[in-house]
Amino acid sequence: MLAKHILCYKIFFKNKNVSKKLKLRLKNTTIDKMLTYASETWTLTKRDRKQLNIFERNVYRRILGPVYDNEKENWGILTNKEIYARFKKPTIIETIRLNRLCWFGHVQRMEENRIPKRVLYINFGATRLRGRPRNRWQDEVREDG
Repeated sequence: MLAKHILCYKIFFKNKNVSKKLKLRLKNTTIDKMLTYASETWTLTKRDRKQLNIFERNVYRRILGPVYDNEKENWGILTNKEIYARFKKPTIIETIRLNRLCWFGHVQRMEENRIPKRVLYINFGATRLRGRPRNRWQDEVREDG
């Protein structure tokens, strides 16, 4: 379902009759919300972070389109640093981290008998498997804070 919506957005972002301001508003209100839905409960791997960043930069590049460089006198696309400098908005990963910290603070303020708080501090008593352990949600929150 998400892929179907993203395909529609690709067509919309290529449309030259729609202003960049409207395209950015659409990205901020719909695409970012779809990408970060329930993100406060995620544990992200390096690959997940990389894929989210790539997707976000591709959306920005579609919105901006090719940019004319006066010095080189040719058309090109913006580099990653130029994109982040131009938009001065937190990346998707930073937004997910903020959501995670907000949720953690919300759970911390809950009463002790509430289910989310009990689940957060549950101890199963089992040892973890051999090898490098997967990141737990609490590990991610510790890194974020």
